[in-house]
Amino acid sequence: MTAPDDVDRIVDAWSRERPDLDFTPLHVLSRLTRIGRQLDRARKDAFAASELEPWEFDVLAALRRSGEPYEQSPKQLLQQTLVSSGTMTNRIDRLTTRGLVERRTDPNDGRGIIVRMTRLGQARVDRAIGELVERERAILEGLSPADQQRLAELLRRLGVGMQGGA
Repeated sequence: MTAPDDVDRIVDAWSRERPDLDFTPLHVLSRLTRIGRQLDRARKDAFAASELEPWEFDVLAALRRSGEPYEQSPKQLLQQTLVSSGTMTNRIDRLTTRGLVERRTDPNDGRGIIVRMTRLGQARVDRAIGELVERERAILEGLSPADQQRLAELLRRLGVGMQGGA
């Protein structure tokens, strides 16, 4: 067994103070919260190394994953990034100003627009995803490949269960 961590100490203290409660969920979910905070920092650092903000990465990554010619409608980007229409408009404006995307008239609908990633945007998002993968690999290096696979499956089951109940 591994050495006790902060969560063990917190749960022990709560168990002493409130023996009437079962603190089993804290062993899992408090660790997920703490790991999530560390992961957020690692991601911000990875994106900063590529001169991107996390929200910029989200939009550029959605465009990059779409395949050539790396373009989508604002509505498609909304669906992938889960932000409001006004927020997406603001993000597209800011990315356009930075030269990371460009707006084009939708050839199928003259009233609509298409957002296309520029070469600079592609270079930045490609660098950022490379940094991200390396930083995340370092976070997981204490787990064997089999443990990583098992953890991924357990988290998938947890997440699917939460989606079904939402």
